Amino acid sequence: MSHYELPKRRRIFLMRHGDVTYFDDSGRAIDPESVPLNERGREEASAAGREFAAQGVHFDRVIASGMPRTIETARRVLEETGQSPEVEIWPEWQEIRGGHLRDLSTGDIERAFLSVFDGVVPEDVRFLGGETIGQLLDRVLPGVARLRADATWDTVLLVLHGGVNRALLSHAITAGGRAFFGHLSQATGCINALDVGDKPGDWVIHAVNHSPPSPLHTGVRNTTMELLYAQFLRYKAHDMK
Repeated sequence: MSHYELPKRRRIFLMRHGDVTYFDDSGRAIDPESVPLNERGREEASAAGREFAAQGVHFDRVIASGMPRTIETARRVLEETGQSPEVEIWPEWQEIRGGHLRDLSTGDIERAFLSVFDGVVPEDVRFLGGETIGQLLDRVLPGVARLRADATWDTVLLVLHGGVNRALLSHAITAGGRAFFGHLSQATGCINALDVGDKPGDWVIHAVNHSPPSPLHTGVRNTTMELLYAQFLRYKAHDMK
């Protein structure tokens, strides 16, 4: 009988940043480039860190997009685990970029919020009148190859964003392909667990959208974009007063 050697793979823990507040108490929009975690988001990040600590997970590298909400989430995770690697900044993994909503009609705005992540999204679809799905894939996917080309790590933590995570998960689900599955939910502070082997198509998906504070997501039946649209309408109502 021939000898069989189990394939060797490395682990990617892919998180979405913790919860943030995009509109203040008066209904005014907060700059998404600088918005920090809110109280819920801080607890989500710490809860994820406690789960990693309980499982004895050691991170060889930690990478965030550079937006404050991802850096703060990463640091809170590390604080709970007692680890202190440098948080690397990879700006190519910043969130998909929206356009200027004022340039869109009322009907276009509604479609932009509520239809942009429907099913398998074509690459020419624009996110809130800004970046297309194809443009997002163009800047996100090379980072995956760059990360995999570095043989020095065994376990890496990526703290990124909902849209970017969907792109990376879709790439993994299609075994290294180019697709965007918009209906993959990514709760704030969630953890995805992916393994990669040496071959480009060698992906194994172990966990998707695991949320330590609420693993079964019993309190949420709406998408992120639906919730954001509701917040946007409240902002517009305030702005018209």
